[in-house]
Amino acid sequence: MNILSANNIVKRYAGHTALNDVTLEIPSQSIFGLLGPNGAGKTSLIRIINQITGPDKGEVFFEGEKLSQKHIEQIGYLPEERGLYKKMEVGEQALYLAQLKGMPKQEAKKKLKIWFEKFEIDAWWNKKVEELSKGMQQKVQFIVTVLHEPKLLVLDEPFSGFDPINANLIKNEILQLKKQGSTILFSTHNMSSVEELCDNIALINKSKKILDGSVKNIRQQFKSNTFEIEFVGTMMGFTNALWTYGKLMDHTTEGENCKALVQLMGNSGPNQLLQAIMPVAEIHSFKEITPSMNDIFIAKVNSKDN
Repeated sequence: MNILSANNIVKRYAGHTALNDVTLEIPSQSIFGLLGPNGAGKTSLIRIINQITGPDKGEVFFEGEKLSQKHIEQIGYLPEERGLYKKMEVGEQALYLAQLKGMPKQEAKKKLKIWFEKFEIDAWWNKKVEELSKGMQQKVQFIVTVLHEPKLLVLDEPFSGFDPINANLIKNEILQLKKQGSTILFSTHNMSSVEELCDNIALINKSKKILDGSVKNIRQQFKSNTFEIEFVGTMMGFTNALWTYGKLMDHTTEGENCKALVQLMGNSGPNQLLQAIMPVAEIHSFKEITPSMNDIFIAKVNSKDN
């Protein structure tokens, strides 16, 4: 079942189309990556999902119902542009924001204390926000976003500004939230996070969706039947043995230790390639090269078709 469906969304501003007939479906209890270069339309779609603005055409459905004001409390939103009241005390502000999401004060305070201890910022409860580092402020905003246990979490560049240790802390919490039943939609330029966390993605470029699906299937779709082979032997013997099974794309040698990048040709399979080279080389490793999400992102965005 999909927790959220956006159907044929169009959003225009004066002289500019931000979203042009964009459709996407976010499965429940999954992590969904919304990808695209700056200005592609991601933020416009996020604003529509959070009902900050509305589409000019198209509809959004939340658990099968047309998105409406009653769904606001079931969605948590962490915007890319963070903003806390600098003169307020940290705990006071977190309580205030939690109550805006409909949480009773005592329940909010109890849960906030647990989260503050987990994120090691409990000593800052009575400090003013302006006394906190940027990273600590972002921890507070993340806590406030997830505190009311929304069904859908919308995180815009959630790792921005975090050092590697705290970025890993946030990643672990995102995985834990998914395990507990939440669905996470996050927009990011960090492709390593996409590969590590996302079940599915949609790629938007110049206001249109140009790619979507599961991360696993997309990486398989873009593979080029290329293999990295490490062996002991001679490059001349290896190259001659390839015959019609593979094309040598690149190689390095260090004495008899060689590494070659080979692309299969025609209908050849990896077993045929191995059988051809085994008589002339002692194979130490044989692995298929699958493109990274970063490679796929760049290739699709720069494609002439887009």
